Amino acid sequence: MFDLIDIGANLTHDSFDADRDAVLARAKAAGVGRIIVTGTSVTSSVQAAALCATQPNRLFATAGVHPHHASDFDAHTATALRPLLANPHVVAVGECGLDFFRDYSPRAAQRRAFAAQLELAADVGKPVFLHQRDSHDEFVAMLEPRVASLVGGVAHCFTGGPTELDAYLDLGLYIGVTGWVCDERRGADLRAAVPRIPLDRLLIETDAPYLLPRDLPAKPQGRRNEPQYLTHVLERVATLVGQPAETIARETTANAERLFGLGSR
Repeated sequence: MFDLIDIGANLTHDSFDADRDAVLARAKAAGVGRIIVTGTSVTSSVQAAALCATQPNRLFATAGVHPHHASDFDAHTATALRPLLANPHVVAVGECGLDFFRDYSPRAAQRRAFAAQLELAADVGKPVFLHQRDSHDEFVAMLEPRVASLVGGVAHCFTGGPTELDAYLDLGLYIGVTGWVCDERRGADLRAAVPRIPLDRLLIETDAPYLLPRDLPAKPQGRRNEPQYLTHVLERVATLVGQPAETIARETTANAERLFGLGSR
């Protein structure tokens, strides 16, 4: 049995409202012992922290504002995030970053929200849970001068190739790999990059309910992803890296414990 940590699952999503306890039970049965619940707004971050309080030392949370919601970020947002980040269940700032693919928030608002959350992370001494899509150059340019003041971070749901990977490794980031690696249509760049990720920088995640692995042998009704399928991502990554799944499980769990200050069980 593996002892895995899913470093990114959106368990407060309403698609889990009817069977959240069953989802968590299936994850545990599959060897996913701990899960970091992603906060993407003040509201969802509050919900994530509350959910984690029901299963301490098994569920942890991030608290932050996704670039999609950056238009809502103001001085009151930062004030609301601070007590959340003091919560012992909350282990990272984010999900924060830049998303120029969707542009759901104006880019200027995204930049302001990202800069504010990087400053907040440095101030509270917690790592950053980072989002980047179609904004690599500006993302790196904003992060680079601030990275020395941070205690660490992860490029969540990394989908890039070797060039982007090298830039993030140079910044000292961990790399989060999802079921995107299983996508025969879009995952070629990521599959080329995965063997280049040092084992001490590798993390795995589902990003549930999104990114159900496309090569999953038996897909669930409704195609909702959930943490139990982290084992499938693990096995795919292990094949690409050329290491036993047990080795990747051990390394990614140790990395998550180190980055997020979880401690071993």
